[in-house]
Amino acid sequence: MKKIIVSDTTLRVQSDVLKNALSFRQRLNIAAALEKAGVDAIELSPLTGSKEDAVVCRTIAGSVGCKVCIPCGDSAESAEAAYSCVEGAVKPCLQVIVPISTVQMEYTYHLKSAKMLEKIAGLCKAASALCADVEFVAKDASRAEEGFAAACCKTAAENGASAVTLCDDGGVYFPDELAALVRQVKEAVEVSVYVQPSNALNMAAACAVEAIKAGADGVKTAAGCEEALSADKLADILRAKGSAMGVEAGLDSTAIHNILSCLSGSEVVAGSATQAVSDAVQLDAGCSLSDIAAAVGSLGYELSDEDVGKVYEEFRRMVERKATVNARELEAIVATAAMQVPSTFHLVNYVVNSGNIISATANITLEKDGEKLSGVSAGDGPIDAAFHAIEQIIGHHYELDDFQIQAVTKGREAVGSSLIRLRAEGKLYSGNGISTDIIGACIRAYINALNKIVYEGK
Repeated sequence: MKKIIVSDTTLRVQSDVLKNALSFRQRLNIAAALEKAGVDAIELSPLTGSKEDAVVCRTIAGSVGCKVCIPCGDSAESAEAAYSCVEGAVKPCLQVIVPISTVQMEYTYHLKSAKMLEKIAGLCKAASALCADVEFVAKDASRAEEGFAAACCKTAAENGASAVTLCDDGGVYFPDELAALVRQVKEAVEVSVYVQPSNALNMAAACAVEAIKAGADGVKTAAGCEEALSADKLADILRAKGSAMGVEAGLDSTAIHNILSCLSGSEVVAGSATQAVSDAVQLDAGCSLSDIAAAVGSLGYELSDEDVGKVYEEFRRMVERKATVNARELEAIVATAAMQVPSTFHLVNYVVNSGNIISATANITLEKDGEKLSGVSAGDGPIDAAFHAIEQIIGHHYELDDFQIQAVTKGREAVGSSLIRLRAEGKLYSGNGISTDIIGACIRAYINALNKIVYEGK
């Protein structure tokens, strides 16, 4: 049985064709539903240059286990920016997408056929230098000059493309015509050949079937778009006739219908006016990713796009359980969700002595690179003594910008949580620690923040 690769363009179609502004949460839900539905690849929209757009792409790339594809644009800089958004994916893929019909080539790039071949070669070569998996997408291939689609695909393959896609953007192909084009390109290249049929003539499914019979290795689908092939229709066809055709695809029709629910049933997160964050300000479910990023910034944190995405995800989970999130709760989210880095310092043990007739002292042992380091210090209290002992070990004093303690659970055996904010070279680093011993929670929180400082300084 030949495995047919299904690459889904729902997220791109929603943005590029339907002009439907999906929320951060909706896009994550759709990506998760697509993976559950069994698609082999999820295609993202081209980067728009906005910080929020990049955060969404990075978050999706890091949250799914299937291939994640993104257009690489028309320059080395845009390719690098695109790859930075998907390099965290299990299977990242850069797409070189250009039109190859005479009209579109001249309208979009003002290029003739020979120059377009040179451009395709350059773009594919640049993309393959960044990513092992590069896909060449021939837009408007159904209206290209005879033989030019095959020439473009051959050029792309010779310059690093591992797959090529033939698109019927004009919606003018009959099933036998798309099949003929597939055969022509299969003869010209040795890489995988995919098709993106149009449903303008209500024949997308028939076109896909004939393309598969002609040797196509994959098909592109989209949910919620009448002009594209829906994955559920492809799943139904292959379930009924796949064995007879000698092909299969791991699609789950039931899960595909959940994608439509994500599109229609989830409420779009409306942007709310950004407010200065203080203990009195309440952040609610109406806050967008930009609002949370601004709120985090007003607290003094400078987070990467990826960490802002993690904070926003955790914020969304919290507002599902409670109506609002205040500034201190947002700080706790930042401490637990953002900048989780490999530990340089590990807590081995600690002994703290304190009383109303003796000075508080702390003896702390940390481990770094297999070496145990100990520090002993006195302080105004047990926690102050513990922090001084840590500073003695690391040989550096960091400004303590904020320090919070609160009980996570109730009762005599309550679990305590500590939030520490250290300032290093003007930047804030938060750490969170949890323990039934509140002093232990504070020590762990300090070390958590310390590890972030050390990691960023490497």
